Amino acid sequence: MEEQLFTVGKIVNTHGVRGEVRVIKVTDFEDRFEPGNIVYWKNANGQNIMELTIDGHRMHKNFHLLHFQGYDGLNEVEAFKGGSLSITQEQQTPLDEGEFYYREIIGCHVVTTDGEEVGTVKEILSPGANDVWVVKRKQQKDAMIPYIEQIVYEVDIEQQRIVINPMEGLLD
Repeated sequence: MEEQLFTVGKIVNTHGVRGEVRVIKVTDFEDRFEPGNIVYWKNANGQNIMELTIDGHRMHKNFHLLHFQGYDGLNEVEAFKGGSLSITQEQQTPLDEGEFYYREIIGCHVVTTDGEEVGTVKEILSPGANDVWVVKRKQQKDAMIPYIEQIVYEVDIEQQRIVINPMEGLLD
């Protein structure tokens, strides 16, 4: 498969004897694992890719339990453990204006409205009401930038540049 794939989950184990797998979701979209959706399984080293159709989904103890069409036993899904589930570019959910995929934000350079270099976004946390962008700074501890309109002034994905207007104490 030549298309770029985007990870939406990681298979951490099997569940029961009827072919279900335990998945940790790494996507914000709640409908990603709905029955009928197609995902692509990649083994841990990313070499083997297999198309799978979801035909069962339920929640159990913070895990998504998925069942794939044609895989009805524990032995059939045992090899899926440790692999990841991905989707293609065409399967991605369209975003509203002002919304971004995490992969578009991670790696962007952050500067202040005064032109001062802050650092590069290395991670995004989702603790509650709004995301927090973790910005790696040179010879300083990481900065935590809340994604709120009072602080994030401009996001230019094409230029990989984010302009912030830091409130007092944010970068200390």
